Amino acid sequence: MEAKKPRFRIMKKGYDRFAVDDALERLTFDLESKESQLQSYIKQTEYAQEQVDQIKERYHSLLSELSVREKAADDIARLALKEANTVIQSAQKNADSIVQEALSTAKMILIEIARISREAQGVKAEMLDKIQRLSESIEAFEVPRIPAVKLSQIKDKEQDEPV
Repeated sequence: MEAKKPRFRIMKKGYDRFAVDDALERLTFDLESKESQLQSYIKQTEYAQEQVDQIKERYHSLLSELSVREKAADDIARLALKEANTVIQSAQKNADSIVQEALSTAKMILIEIARISREAQGVKAEMLDKIQRLSESIEAFEVPRIPAVKLSQIKDKEQDEPV
């Protein structure tokens, strides 16, 4: 905004002194007002710059803190993966040991079953032999013939005899 150039009436000894004084007074007031505004704007700018500096400082602080946390998270993830691998290896060793023990136990059980089976076959053969001899003994056994006497007659005779 450009201010209008003041025009003064020309008088005997120069310009109208009162008009010049009045214009100077207005211009001085405007200048002071503008300087006051300028000072206010300078303070606002300084305050805004301080806030920008604080925000930048906070941003850099957060950025470095984020970097530290990311590094810590990476370290934790690496350690967790290492620990998980250790647990998995331990579990695999334990599983292998359990499987070996189970196979060993199963082998011993099968050996015992085979032994019992052989013994059972021996006992079976022995029992068949004994049954065969018993059957032959039974076949060879002769039951004596009982005379054809009626039991009722024998009872009657026993009652008739005095004691």
